[in-house]
Amino acid sequence: MNQIKSYIAEHKERFLTELIDLLKIPSISADKAYKKDVLKTADAIKDSLEKVGCDTVQICKTDGYPIVYAQKIIDKNLPTILVYGHYDVQPPDPINLWDSPPFEPIIKKTDKHPDGAIFARGACDDKGQMYMHVKAMEFMTATNQLPCNVKFMIEGEEEVGSANLATFVKNNTEKLKNDVILISDTGMIANHVPSITTGLRGLSYVEVEVTGPNRDLHSGLYGGAVANPINILTKMIASLHDENNHITIPGFYDNVEELSQKERAEMAKAPFNLDTYKKALDINAVYGEVGYTTNERNSIRPTLDVNGIWGGYTGEGAKTVIASKAYAKISMRLVPNQDWLNITKLFKKHFENIAPQGVTVKVTPHHGGQGYVTPIDSVGYKAASKAYQDTFGKTPIPQRSGGSIPIVALFEQELKSKTILMGFGLDSDAIHSPNEHFGVWNYLKGIETIPLFYKYFTELSK
Repeated sequence: MNQIKSYIAEHKERFLTELIDLLKIPSISADKAYKKDVLKTADAIKDSLEKVGCDTVQICKTDGYPIVYAQKIIDKNLPTILVYGHYDVQPPDPINLWDSPPFEPIIKKTDKHPDGAIFARGACDDKGQMYMHVKAMEFMTATNQLPCNVKFMIEGEEEVGSANLATFVKNNTEKLKNDVILISDTGMIANHVPSITTGLRGLSYVEVEVTGPNRDLHSGLYGGAVANPINILTKMIASLHDENNHITIPGFYDNVEELSQKERAEMAKAPFNLDTYKKALDINAVYGEVGYTTNERNSIRPTLDVNGIWGGYTGEGAKTVIASKAYAKISMRLVPNQDWLNITKLFKKHFENIAPQGVTVKVTPHHGGQGYVTPIDSVGYKAASKAYQDTFGKTPIPQRSGGSIPIVALFEQELKSKTILMGFGLDSDAIHSPNEHFGVWNYLKGIETIPLFYKYFTELSK
């Protein structure tokens, strides 16, 4: 891949400007108020893929937001790489915790990003990382160095569960036929320690509702005599973990994959400093399941976390009220072999069973997906490793991620191909949080590395 560094240097400012323009569009799939912006972003992605040389570019309608599909087939006898990404973003709330407006991108230098980082919602997850592939495609077509066929599938519902993507994939297996799937929606250990994600946790996401009296009550007249849904809900949630932070749902751990001591020892070779970790989060101690390290807790062990809880009066001043209802949103990160549908059923049954008299409980499943592990002896992994070696000057470390990309397991089931996860973000990039950002260096390094994956995958596939 000759000229790649000089091409990036020549077009650096344009690459940044194009990404910034994309980040200005608030493509929040979870909020219907932003529907026009989500659709506008899909159109922008379509225009970008046309400009970088794709022969076929389509806006594919679904029952939700559209999928942008594109392809460039240069020789049917050559391998085909399918690139997946998403153009929707998380809600930016709470807005008051952002140092700059979430949809007014700004580049600022940080300790981790001395070359600057783009601060905006979606900068890293996933607009910035998805757009690396668009610009990598531009380089390969502009310099006539595209070594194989390529297809793009960029969706607009990843942040709300990708429900319509599953239908699209099942109905378009021939259209999406490929030899490997390439995704950049994960991270790496550090800028000087490249890594390739080889495992993802699954996900079960539910909402719970606890109802007590038929209306809000005066806490003086009724307090102590009627079950308070908020009190009850907090007790029920607290009971979901025992004193060792082990999840108490019966059957929850039945299919959990237990890694051998040898595998755990290999994981432990990855650079990690506990004091640095705590300092970065401004905490004085870590917390989690007894018997496991921090890196094991957030990657190879299942979890249960409350993502939001509300009920009663939360406005300014005081209102002495016992709320009629209380709510919480709960996510469970799952490890390979844990079926998310089964876990959802187990949660629902258990949560309903532990409800005391005086309240009723409703559990509403939202979305989920299976975990995924990819082998490190595949052609795709070897190609990715060689690409990182060229651009980083060292061999990347295979690493399991604590995050979830539910559709990865679906891809293998329906398309019969492996997925390679080449992420260039950092844990400190605050995805899903206020002040999300993506390093300029990381963005450009991704554009530099991705074409080499194409090169080596084509060569190793012969």
